[in-house]
Amino acid sequence: MSALIRDAPIGQIIRWAANNRYLQYPEERDDFELPVSYVQLRQGERKHIPAPLTSEGETPAVEPEEPALEETVYPDPETVLEKEDELEDNEPSDLEKIQTARTTHTARTQISRVGTRTALQKSISRADLEQQFSLASVERGPSRPIEPEKLDDGTILVDWYTTDDAENPQNWSFGRKAVVLSQILIYTMSVYTGSAIYSPSIPGVMARFGVSIGSASLGLSMYVLAYGIGPLLFSPLSEIPIIGRNPPYMISYAIFVILLVPTALVDNFAGLIVLRFLQGFFGSPCLATGGATLQDMYSLIKLPYVLSLWAFAATCGPALGPIISGFSVAAENWRWSMWEMLWMNGPVFLSLFFFLPETSSANILLRRAARLRKLTGDDRLKAQSEIDQANLSPRDIAVEALWRPFQLVLLDPSIAFTAIYTALIYGIFYSFFEAFPLVYNGMYGFNLGEMGLTFLSVTVGVILSISWYWWYIYYIVEPSIRTHGLGAPERRLIPALFVTWFVPVGLFIFGWTSDPDIHWIVSCIGIVITTIGIFLIIQCIFLYIPLVYPQYAASLFAGNDFTRSALAAGAIHFSYPMFHNLGVDRGVSLLAGLTVGCSIGVYVLYFFGATLRAKSRFAAQ
Repeated sequence: MSALIRDAPIGQIIRWAANNRYLQYPEERDDFELPVSYVQLRQGERKHIPAPLTSEGETPAVEPEEPALEETVYPDPETVLEKEDELEDNEPSDLEKIQTARTTHTARTQISRVGTRTALQKSISRADLEQQFSLASVERGPSRPIEPEKLDDGTILVDWYTTDDAENPQNWSFGRKAVVLSQILIYTMSVYTGSAIYSPSIPGVMARFGVSIGSASLGLSMYVLAYGIGPLLFSPLSEIPIIGRNPPYMISYAIFVILLVPTALVDNFAGLIVLRFLQGFFGSPCLATGGATLQDMYSLIKLPYVLSLWAFAATCGPALGPIISGFSVAAENWRWSMWEMLWMNGPVFLSLFFFLPETSSANILLRRAARLRKLTGDDRLKAQSEIDQANLSPRDIAVEALWRPFQLVLLDPSIAFTAIYTALIYGIFYSFFEAFPLVYNGMYGFNLGEMGLTFLSVTVGVILSISWYWWYIYYIVEPSIRTHGLGAPERRLIPALFVTWFVPVGLFIFGWTSDPDIHWIVSCIGIVITTIGIFLIIQCIFLYIPLVYPQYAASLFAGNDFTRSALAAGAIHFSYPMFHNLGVDRGVSLLAGLTVGCSIGVYVLYFFGATLRAKSRFAAQ
């Protein structure tokens, strides 16, 4: 518990205020002994480290005496082994340069552990990717020291001390990882709830400010648009080693919580919309960096489990919003939804402030190197992330943040298709916030609270999806990878070939059974079927694209987030007139028809993906 608090924001503040006298790291304690390998390197007794890996792209030959490693992950243990001198969370724009430099130092390579994010970013070929999945399947053995590397200029690279170093997020206990995972999930759900929690307040906003429903809906759409823009800034910031994950979380979330007060009190319509936009922007790091935090802790093999939980939080958040505020807004006034956001997010912020540790290995090793330099007075002790950070320029960061996501979408048809498809189904999801009032309030006579309860059909769909998805990963995907290797990335799309049809089928059921003469539960079943399709399609695509474009995974997700949020924001505005002019049945059928076209595209991607990858300038070959 002390280590958890020490690495959390409150612990870092206490350390700063007490000049590091409390909550000390091992290097700051009187009984700390510098590992023998570091002492020998400083004294010049060893020149280089034997390399168990022969080249960047080859599968390592693990000697019988080499202890294997296991990583404690959710829901059961696995591991990821890596080479010591691999970059921690480097930006893709510098990857080729670093990979070239590294080939001259293969004799110094050591097996160590890094996070999934680094494993993807350093994979520039299919062989590299296969190697990473092979390493992630190796089981644990006894702990052994990790030999530091000494560069030709005398720099000694600071790494983990042992293969089970407690400071390495890959080695954290199941309980510590569960604490971090739980906080990220609650944080994500609380911020995402903030979008649709506004929906029951729309009639009140219309009455108070005398605006149309289209204008009042800006309070929802601007929030959604803003948390698609935010990742373009916050995601690259969290990848800078000296910054890490926590500062973007805590600073932006503090602003988010503070903004909840004036949003609940504002008596000016323009001010309300601006504040809602700023809320979405400063709440977006849960989307921009939440996945990176999980990648820091969990291996390539087990990451799908926790990412599906993260997607559960992001999907169910908007669905829970109308349930939370529906009854209170009807009983009190439209401002109650804004106050409920404060009551929900205030405690979550305090939890992060007291118990969320830093997970970025690049940041952790950078700070360890600084402590070792202070202890020994030896300026040759540096973290690899420090060296890489010195080579980063503001232009590199800006290119990766603002240009690379759109470059990938514009120049690669596979990426463009996945971005359009996920944006479409995400837009359909947000169109429900316009369709549900017309169906359950207008046709079935539900009040705001009762109408909000119909959104539980989304939650039911996600729970059913996760149950099947975990079974599929555990019994089908994992054994296949362990037995036959990673295989073609298109294998990750196999479930999508079936569930892609769930979306149009569920939409047709919802649209054509939304009738007072038909029980309301039938249309809710249609929403459950649609949700299953939406959730599993997104999971398949989010596994597929990092395997095809591993170096650009961070930029891919940032671009995908933006396109999804932009179309969802548009859907909030075009769906209301569409449903009113065409009717719910025909309007939903139009959307279902668009998804049929995308379903055909999934088959094209599955059968012709290899051909498209061969022609792509971005795909790992």
